[in-house]
Amino acid sequence: MIRKIEKLIILAVFLVISVCVSAQDGTYGAYSPYSIYGIGDISKEGTAFNKSMGGTGIATRNRRFINYLNPAAVTARDTLSFMADFGLVQKNTLYRQGDLRSANNTFNIYNFILSFPIYRSSAFMVGITPYSDVGYDFSSVETDPEIIGNTGNISYDSYGTGSVYQAFFGAGVTFWKKLSVGAEAIYYFGNIDKITNMNYSDDSYRSLNSGNELMVRGTTGKFGLQYEQKLGGDVSMIIGATYKLGTDMRGYSKSFRYANQSSVTDSLRYTVDTLGASGLKFGDEIGLGISVKKGEKWSAEFNYLRSDWRKSGFDNAQGFAVSGNSVFSSTVSQSFRAGFEIVPNRNDIRYYFKRCSYRFGAYYDQAYYKLDGNNVNSMGITLGMTLPVFELYNGISLGVDIGQRSSTRNNMIRERYAMFVVGFNIHDLWFRKFQYD
Repeated sequence: MIRKIEKLIILAVFLVISVCVSAQDGTYGAYSPYSIYGIGDISKEGTAFNKSMGGTGIATRNRRFINYLNPAAVTARDTLSFMADFGLVQKNTLYRQGDLRSANNTFNIYNFILSFPIYRSSAFMVGITPYSDVGYDFSSVETDPEIIGNTGNISYDSYGTGSVYQAFFGAGVTFWKKLSVGAEAIYYFGNIDKITNMNYSDDSYRSLNSGNELMVRGTTGKFGLQYEQKLGGDVSMIIGATYKLGTDMRGYSKSFRYANQSSVTDSLRYTVDTLGASGLKFGDEIGLGISVKKGEKWSAEFNYLRSDWRKSGFDNAQGFAVSGNSVFSSTVSQSFRAGFEIVPNRNDIRYYFKRCSYRFGAYYDQAYYKLDGNNVNSMGITLGMTLPVFELYNGISLGVDIGQRSSTRNNMIRERYAMFVVGFNIHDLWFRKFQYD
């Protein structure tokens, strides 16, 4: 037992360090031109199981997977079962704006979660996952002949990197075998850099470097409940709900502007603002879900999420409303998600693939901001499966998300992407009594 715990602790430390390093090393955890706005691209939460179900999970009760989308779901487990889940994601994206085209791919760790039983009908979980990512790199040149004639060639470069992560601790308890409630404490942390450079080919002019360095901190709470009602036989319906509190952003924002000429650098602006005094906020979120399942044979689920960012303060904040020629405005984000899972025969000893879980789903998401009054919407379909390995509920979950964000209308940038996820589900039984002859 002690050796098992030691190995798990070592694994946890290694993965947490890997996630934290990836947030600090300046690499792209994600890449999207839209991540220049606000707090960046807010990640779609969930393990590989949730992602291949269209992002559903508010009304999911499955003892084989950790479902952190609803803290009440942590009680859906075997009483003595230790559970762990971590995953990797690769995203390949094609971009188009008018006649311009480009492509990019990213690779990252997206979650590490542990879950333990407390006592009979109660359990807790702890983990770390990405909350938002910033990753973009734009380059352009001055085309106005009058300006070029006076100053020579001018090039513009804008890039941004960084991530905000959320570490959480949650617990849940079940009453009367039907009602489960849970609560979760969340800590946000991360660093974001947004830089813009203007360079002159003529050395007699000074190049300009400006940008913002953001150190983000914050704490909040999330609450959830699930109610399961038998419909007859082994068919049951589950109703779930979650609510995450909005919270003030803490940390600081460094705003700077430098002029460079030869080996001489002059500081034109350097300010440090405390985010806690700026009125910037994370939006609150409400989630509703309903699912129907037949034992461990199949399940179907629908989720709705709504998050209000109108009081975030991003619209005019330095470093958040970097908009260029687009008018940025915070708004209400909404998501509609549906998923279906089927297992041909969980206990088939002859045909391995009959024991596998197969999933598909679909989603429609509306971003937390508008550009020039236009919503930035995403839609896609998901597919996935879990391959059982070894004993108990250990498995490898595979998933793919194929979708599109925005369109080419109104001079917007269209993104078409294929995201591949791999999740590792680890189970072990603790405190077992062994019998010896």
